[in-house]
Amino acid sequence: MRQFLLGKIHRATVTGKALDYEGSLGLDASLLAAAGMIAGEVVRVFNVTTGERFETYLVPLTAGSREVKLFGAAARLGEVGDRLIILATAFAESPPAPKVIRLDDNNNILP
Repeated sequence: MRQFLLGKIHRATVTGKALDYEGSLGLDASLLAAAGMIAGEVVRVFNVTTGERFETYLVPLTAGSREVKLFGAAARLGEVGDRLIILATAFAESPPAPKVIRLDDNNNILP
């Protein structure tokens, strides 16, 4: 088995953070669906602004809100306005067709 890219959200902009929380990455539920990701899924997060890299799990936020929020320990790894790349992966025998979305500065999906 090999590990392959399953879904990617490219250049999401952090809109909020809360240190006093269990810990996770909150994302607009419509962005999760567009990238083929689900609540509770473990993802890798790359902060393009700072170079930080971390793993956490996903929590859905209000669909259409365009929110991207860092919670708990992850809140120490980024600031509002930072750009993130979020990757979901899967183990498989052959590569799946990954769902990749790219976002503008306001977390709207680009064509």
